[in-house]
Amino acid sequence: MDKENIDDRIYDLYDEYCHGHIDRRQFFERAAAVTVTGVAMANALLPEYAEAHEVLFTDERIKATWIEYPSPGGTSGEMYGYLVRPTTGDGPFPAVLVMHENRGLNPYIQDVARRAAVAGFLALAPDGLAPIGGYPGNDDDGRAMQRSLDHAKLLQDMVNSARYVRNHELSNGRLGATGFCWGGGATNFLATELGGELDAGAPFYGRAADTDKVGNIEAALLVHYAEDDPRVNAMRDEFEAALQQHGVTHEMHIYPGTRHGFHNYSTPRYNPEAAKLAWERTVAFFHEHLD
Repeated sequence: MDKENIDDRIYDLYDEYCHGHIDRRQFFERAAAVTVTGVAMANALLPEYAEAHEVLFTDERIKATWIEYPSPGGTSGEMYGYLVRPTTGDGPFPAVLVMHENRGLNPYIQDVARRAAVAGFLALAPDGLAPIGGYPGNDDDGRAMQRSLDHAKLLQDMVNSARYVRNHELSNGRLGATGFCWGGGATNFLATELGGELDAGAPFYGRAADTDKVGNIEAALLVHYAEDDPRVNAMRDEFEAALQQHGVTHEMHIYPGTRHGFHNYSTPRYNPEAAKLAWERTVAFFHEHLD
């Protein structure tokens, strides 16, 4: 189904569903109540990860491996992630942490890590669900698994992942972080937590950093917002004011005609023009601050 034919109310219900405020059954029941074609519209919004590849794992420009590394203070003390390096040159490369949404390391986020490697970065995409079995192969179970975790320990796993890739033998010692939805919020959190250990952050439609901790930020930030994203955008003005107050180098971009999740090309919320522009800006921003 073409995304232009999907009722805006179904998009709103999907936003509630993908953020865990309603379950799959409620999503379809409420969609059916909206319009006679509501169930078909709801089905059309579910991710199609078979289509979510811009860089295949067999691409000769990259080398991808699965790695384990220690994570003290995290969920289990160990972490598992997807490390992707460029095959052009021996390094060192600027390091980038790529953080998933609220459902674990799904194929879309793996693909983003590969895209980062094609752009010249040593990219690590950690799976926050690894300590309890890893991404289960579907977003419903992944979402439930992530919700079951201790949030502070999950964030500590991201902190440890950032430090691991920053200090990797192939890293030039400069670190960027990006993430989407939950991972966008985690990017802002890392900026407050890591101070001078993080050089640049590019969160996509994520929860703003706590304003009382914005003064800890030393990284430059490139913040991406969807135009139609009330929950996240409600935090934007206060966040921007705090960044300005503390003299944090930052840019904020709002992409017209977009919804939350516009960079994720596995669902009809994907906006190819905005996604392309946001990613190009991110790559250029990271090269500016990490090379």
